[in-house]
Amino acid sequence: MPVTLFAQNTVCFEIEANPNSSDAALSAFTKYVNVLGCFEIYAESSISDAKVLHAAAVAAELLDNDEDGIVDDPLIKTQLANSQAIMPLFASEGSAGENSFFNNYNGDGVSAVLYSGEIDPTQPGHWGDDATVEEIMHTINHVGHTNVYPAAFSMAPNSSLMSAAMDVARGGQFMYPPNSYPASAWYHYDDETCDYECMMIEYIYWALVSNMGILDDTQTASGIADEWEPYNATLLESMDVLMYALITDPQYFLPQLAPDGNYCPETIGVEDVIDAQFALFPNPCKTSFNVNSDKVSDLYIYSVDGALVHFQTIEKVVVNINVEHLKTGFYTVIFAGVRAKLVIQ
Repeated sequence: MPVTLFAQNTVCFEIEANPNSSDAALSAFTKYVNVLGCFEIYAESSISDAKVLHAAAVAAELLDNDEDGIVDDPLIKTQLANSQAIMPLFASEGSAGENSFFNNYNGDGVSAVLYSGEIDPTQPGHWGDDATVEEIMHTINHVGHTNVYPAAFSMAPNSSLMSAAMDVARGGQFMYPPNSYPASAWYHYDDETCDYECMMIEYIYWALVSNMGILDDTQTASGIADEWEPYNATLLESMDVLMYALITDPQYFLPQLAPDGNYCPETIGVEDVIDAQFALFPNPCKTSFNVNSDKVSDLYIYSVDGALVHFQTIEKVVVNINVEHLKTGFYTVIFAGVRAKLVIQ
């Protein structure tokens, strides 16, 4: 993939011509980026290349949070690809492209849109300046997580771990915003057009970006206080115990690191991993996992910050690797020149 530079950011994606210009819903778009084979960016001609690539980079960072070139959760990748997940970029609200799109679109892959004025590549995800992280996260969560992990993220009342957590965060179960929230509430969204499911999608967004540190500055904390109080990871962990536990549970592969608008992983492609005669199981694991391979080679395990945390030479077809000494979380395993993701619970 070519390297494109903009706003001092590096994005390894290429903007292409719209491959579906004959589709009535997509005909108004001229710019296109396919992100990791499961998330598509479509943009009107007036959207600058910098903004298109910024949206692509943010989507990639949220899907491949350790930036090794492979979508962190293969189940989410399959769900997004099968649903044809799309992020439309429009020049403005009510543009000709937007009207054409919504008059003709009848798919299940769109949960949010972005307007040119909401995209700022110099301030990724910054509240009030760049809505890219929010809108792309809404789409990934709504199209992906609520369908792949319904017991955890289903949006109906009394249906999931997240619905139970949100009822606590709002001080009760409200189908629509109440006239006033209980004093115990720390999530008090008051948009009367936002129903219970809408509140859920906003809720997971607030929790994720708080944990990532995107909201952790005085001005932002003050600006969002009427809607959301635990604006950083420390507050979230102490105030919203249920939701913090849910979004940091490694089995769901939710992103923990904030996108910075740079995406250019130096790694082999996912096809190489699929073709390699190398398997890890069970994955996720708790205290150990097995390596199944027909090769003799060294095995390395790296943490998300790039530290080597385990080394072992593999000389058998099936070898059990003890990882009791490692913390729960995400890891990269390298064996015989191939990378694979490992989750320890």
